[in-house]
Parts: sequence; structure tokens; C-alpha cells
Amino acid sequence: MLIERWGMLSDNEIHAYKKDGLVVADYRLPDSILERLTTAVDQLIADHPDIRPELLSGPHNPYGQSASLLGNVDFLDFCQTPDILDMVEQLIGPDIILWGSMLFAKPPGGSMGVPWHQDGKYWPINPLETVTVRVAIDGSTPENSCMQYIPGSHKTRRMERHVVDKRDDMALGQSMQDVDLSAAHDCILKPGQISFHDVYTVHGSSHNTHATKRRADYAIRYMPATSLYDRSEDNPATIYARTHSPSMNYPARPIWLVRGQDRAGNDFTVGKPSQ
Repeated sequence: MLIERWGMLSDNEIHAYKKDGLVVADYRLPDSILERLTTAVDQLIADHPDIRPELLSGPHNPYGQSASLLGNVDFLDFCQTPDILDMVEQLIGPDIILWGSMLFAKPPGGSMGVPWHQDGKYWPINPLETVTVRVAIDGSTPENSCMQYIPGSHKTRRMERHVVDKRDDMALGQSMQDVDLSAAHDCILKPGQISFHDVYTVHGSSHNTHATKRRADYAIRYMPATSLYDRSEDNPATIYARTHSPSMNYPARPIWLVRGQDRAGNDFTVGKPSQ
């Protein structure tokens, strides 16, 4: 049975994450927190009518940086929820950096899809280690195009071949061409429920063609502070973004040490107002 409890993953859940590259936690946000988050999501969408709701990158960043979006402290505070950080710590260790987030809000009746991919193909993190926490706002099911993933696809610890594939109906301009769809599993989440997936896990989602049901998930990116967020202009992530996603300014992006100590010489002053 799904219960509300303090945020700790069981041994079985940690094992599932290591085995499959994704786990759905037996945990739900308290109603009061989910209500505040839902209000923040709806307000973010209303405040940015010129940006597709599937492309709202960086809601946690109140200073503005990516996709012409100005985030707010409501999301930044949510990303530091102790329950969530407790579970993240079980997966990547006690030293945790918040470096990104994205709202995937697929409106009913024909939203953008997300092609099959691995998250970290063009992320400026060395060594590449990140866990994505996915929080369901509305509930994610096959009927409103929940995320799908390939269990065990993370185990090679390498990035597979991706090709540039820009389409107006897709929320990502790169995709994997060779995916065994027969192995795909649905990541079904009730409102307020949370999943965790590894940076190497292959995943994607189809267009939301349901007539009335939106599918909004808030994805938060955490990296261990033993990795370096690489701000150099000549790293592959920055070069790729400059060519294909010019609004994605990786060198200027602010990051936050949300737990523990920095072990890799990360710069936490860039992108933030001077004190």
C-alpha cells in the first residue's frame, strides 16, 4: 500500500534502482506540499505563455538563465525538501548539488513528445553522475503519456549513439535510433509520487493525446559534489548547446550545494547576485 512517510528508500528500492536504473518510491508528498507545488506549477505556466509548457527549463532558478524563463524561490525551496534529499543521499552520497530542473507539462489533446534518449549526452558534468527526481503533479499513466524506460539500460555506464533530430512536435532535439521497444516499461506515478532515475537510463515518452488529462511532472537534477560542473567554454556540452540550444547557457548557470561539502572545486557564485 502507498503510504505517506518520512523520505527513506528501503533496501529493496535501492536494489531496484541499481538493477533497473529507475525506482518509484513508496512515498507521496504530503497534501499541503503537493498543493503548493501544483499552485506554483500553474502560475509558472501562466507567467510564461510564450514558452511551450513542455519546455519550461530552470523553474528553481530565480535569477533567470535558460529558455528565457524566470524561475522562483518556491521551486528552489521545494528542491531542498529534506525528505527528497534524504532519498537522493541514499543513491548518490551525502554531498549533493542541485544543478538543474525542468517542468514537463504536457497539455491534453496533442502535446510534444520526448524521443528516446539518455539524459547526460550533453551535460557538463565530470565524471558524469546525476540522479533525476521526477515528481508527479497530475499523475502519470499510459493514457496521458507517462514516461517509459528501458530497465537495466544504465548498466554499461556509457552514452549510446544519439543523432540530432529536430522536430516541432518533440521537446528534445536529439534521439537514440536503436532502442528495443519490447523491453520498455511504463513509469506510472500517482499525484505526489516520486521516481528516481540514473543519468544513463534510456527513456522517453509519447505525445499526450488524451482529450482532457494533462500530464505534468517536475524533474529535479542532483549531482554528487564529488563531480565537477564544468564551466569551460570548450567542453562538448557547451559547444553542443551553443549550436543547438543557444538559450542553454551552461557556463553561466548557477548551482547550489544543498547538502554536505563540495569535493571537486565547484563554483557556487556564478549566476547569482553578489552579496
